[in-house]
Amino acid sequence: MSANTALLLIDVQNYFDDPNHGRRNNPNAEENMALLLNKWRESNRPVIHVQHISNPALAHHPGRDIKEIVSPLPEESIIVKNVNSAFIGTKLETYLREYEIETLVIVGLTTDHCVSTTTRMAKNLGFTPFIVSDATATFDRVSFDGKLYGAEEIHNLALVSLHEEFATVIDTKSVLELLD
Repeated sequence: MSANTALLLIDVQNYFDDPNHGRRNNPNAEENMALLLNKWRESNRPVIHVQHISNPALAHHPGRDIKEIVSPLPEESIIVKNVNSAFIGTKLETYLREYEIETLVIVGLTTDHCVSTTTRMAKNLGFTPFIVSDATATFDRVSFDGKLYGAEEIHNLALVSLHEEFATVIDTKSVLELLD
């Protein structure tokens, strides 16, 4: 991966630690995000944190804070969004083009919502996204017909729908190997 490949950390926020979200897959996703973040920092590659704040009145609510394990350094970019895509209503695309970043390694929460939406838009805008399967996660969901779908199944189906059309799905170990 080139030196200007950016690590995009999407919505890694305390909000998702609330037990009301239910059961989650990939309990070690944040540790994998931290491994990637440390490698990005060591190699001086660009790091972009995305923070979801739907309601500006709640901008200072502790649940909106980025988790300490991947806390941004002062020189790292933070893109604040209020919808699922990190590209809508933000300066993300402008930033990527200004710094000639063409490839994105995407991690974060949740796989089937903001991670998926941002990944799809990245590809549609001409970027080359890689989504890290074990550095993303989601939660169990009840469908429109009342059936419970497990977090792992939802996660895997979201990745299946992205792979080879919108992104390359890869794991943390493989990303780290590509960087060495």
